[in-house]
Amino acid sequence: MATARTVKDVSSHEFVKSYAGHLKRSGKMELPEWTDIVKTGVRKELAPYDPDCLFDLNPQHCLGFTNPSYLILDFQYVLYIIQFIEFAASMARKIYLRGGLGVGAFQRIYGGSKRNGSRPPHFGKSSGSVARHILQQLQAMSIVEVDPRGGRKITSSGRRDLDQVAGRIVVVAP
Repeated sequence: MATARTVKDVSSHEFVKSYAGHLKRSGKMELPEWTDIVKTGVRKELAPYDPDCLFDLNPQHCLGFTNPSYLILDFQYVLYIIQFIEFAASMARKIYLRGGLGVGAFQRIYGGSKRNGSRPPHFGKSSGSVARHILQQLQAMSIVEVDPRGGRKITSSGRRDLDQVAGRIVVVAP
């Protein structure tokens, strides 16, 4: 068993969980006031009811709230807060691996199949406001910065921060 040196040496699932915990402990991530009523994409219909949703590899499977406030429970709001931070950790990892990603790229990355009833399903983008807010939060924390060629890129302090979190994860050698 050895420790990882960079984000590329670690499983994406393990890194996102570790970095989300790091972001949560730092307290720098501010949630918008509209998190309890936001719908994170045109393809989403209902809020997550599964408490095991926290352990899903892809955070976008759990992000889906509808507008009626009677559907939103306190437990679901806590789930959403945790998923929002995991979503931010996942976005930071993707910017680390391939820079130059912007809001539109994240809409396509975290989008998925939109159900159309009896009609065939089509691709539906995820919400741009959620991705934009997370990118602005990561930029305020100086993890990412605006790339002059378009999109965002990781800063040197952000790269160091992500590598430190990855270095705490134990990797099993093949």
